[in-house]
Amino acid sequence: MSTPHNEANIEDIANIVIMPGDPLRAKYIAENFLENYVLVNSVRGMYAYTGTYKGKKLTVMASGMGMPSMGIYCYELYKFYNVDYIIRIGSCGSYGPDLKLFDIILANEVFSESNFALTFNNDNCHIANSDDTLNNIILSTALENNIKIVKGNTVCTECFDLYMTDVNKFLERVPNNFNPLAAEMEAFSLFYIAKVLNKKAACLMSVVDSKYIKNVATAKEREVGLNNMISLALESSLKL
Repeated sequence: MSTPHNEANIEDIANIVIMPGDPLRAKYIAENFLENYVLVNSVRGMYAYTGTYKGKKLTVMASGMGMPSMGIYCYELYKFYNVDYIIRIGSCGSYGPDLKLFDIILANEVFSESNFALTFNNDNCHIANSDDTLNNIILSTALENNIKIVKGNTVCTECFDLYMTDVNKFLERVPNNFNPLAAEMEAFSLFYIAKVLNKKAACLMSVVDSKYIKNVATAKEREVGLNNMISLALESSLKL
């Protein structure tokens, strides 16, 4: 079986998927963390690798950038490939003055101005939740491995937040007392589709830019500087 966007057979995909946005990050994870990995999808360059991590069968697959791309891939994984868990790992822009580059954030609720839910499911919904059970596993794994992590609400935008003409105007439209820690571009569609299909999803993010920090992580730093987040996702998967 395959889909228009995934050439893998059902048995090629594990029921746990670690999902970075960048196909090259998926390749990096497979080459540096997995054993006996096999490339199972390369359609549109959206690489998926299946292998084992400490004996656990896992798939690492890229989602691409933005809610529409994430929406396609996570829907197909959940609906057609019998995936039960997706842990998104990605980068974010921080809105917290105390957060530093490469600090790790675990999303709780996600707000989006997008009409993704309305278009997909005729639902005028703009806040989606991660899975509490999966989040608790990630938090306990972080504690056991002495990995610092911050849990909080985030926003999911339809454009790169650094390119907004006035990010403060956007933040004024975020619901009162929501207090977002960061912005990224994929988690809302992942969480919403997981809810509709009765699946589980979580989102880990590493800070790569901030309104309070002048430095911005380079592409190379983003690729190799996110190992703590990658390790946390992989170690958490061992408990699923």
